[in-house]
Amino acid sequence: MLASWFRLKYPHVTIGAVASSAPILQFDYITPWSSFYEAVSQDYKSESFNCFSVIKAAWDLIDERGSTDAGLLQLSKTFRACKTVKSVYSFRNWLWTAFVYTAMVDYPTPANFLMNLPAYPIKEMCKIIHGFPAGADIVDKAFAAASLYYNYTGDQTCFQLEDGEDPHGLSGWGWQACTEMVMPMTISNESMFPPFTFTYEGKSDDCFQSYGVRPRPHWITTEYGGNRIDLVLKRFGSNIIFSNGMRDPWSRGGVLKNISSSIIALVTEKGAHHLDFRSATKDDPDWVVEQRRQEVKIIQGWIDQYNEDLAQISK
Repeated sequence: MLASWFRLKYPHVTIGAVASSAPILQFDYITPWSSFYEAVSQDYKSESFNCFSVIKAAWDLIDERGSTDAGLLQLSKTFRACKTVKSVYSFRNWLWTAFVYTAMVDYPTPANFLMNLPAYPIKEMCKIIHGFPAGADIVDKAFAAASLYYNYTGDQTCFQLEDGEDPHGLSGWGWQACTEMVMPMTISNESMFPPFTFTYEGKSDDCFQSYGVRPRPHWITTEYGGNRIDLVLKRFGSNIIFSNGMRDPWSRGGVLKNISSSIIALVTEKGAHHLDFRSATKDDPDWVVEQRRQEVKIIQGWIDQYNEDLAQISK
């Protein structure tokens, strides 16, 4: 996101930019608010409808069982919590994080960007769910699948569901989302997550309660634009690659079509979050190799053109 915005704001000091997995359209009313979680759900549904259905059914069961102290104790045992969990929302958040982040990093090769994970981790999660015998408990299935995210290496004896450290270093995101980066998101009934609505007023109140600040909900589109971006950028922008993998839920807020001959969208059906920026491996599929080759070729073209222009000036 910053790469594309930097190119647009400071063209005098940049030749071009590669904006990988950049949801610059995830603001205001540009992108449907339900698109992010619909994309996550589709990732799991594409592996199997049963996998999707098990996860979708788990939330109500967790709420029901966690409504009493005895239920919280039993869920704490099911989730192998290091200590008894005090809030049912801690179980939900633990599962939520695992399923959403795994969708983001559903890479075709093993990786450790967020957690140590195998290749195509969603497929592996669904295999775990499918491996249970008929009639097995739904919450047990959901927990086992999510455990792949937190404990693929098998070295965790228990899980810190509450009062633990932020493993992803994302504590600053809450502040950003409450000041400048307001991305409206809702969850529809068709999603595998519990339904959720969004209002700017509710977001403002939540931010004031958490940080003592109120967001500027339209600051991003005021500062950088975004509405009707195809009409705007083809008139003044140039030399930007927007790369997206459609397994990445953030892709729904990205630029997915070419805007001009020099503002290019490179889209891969099976790509995940900035997969093209990850280090190359011998196991990379051909389509990733080709995507990176195209990016290098385009960047080299920018540099060659820049040098030609300089040579003309110096004559």
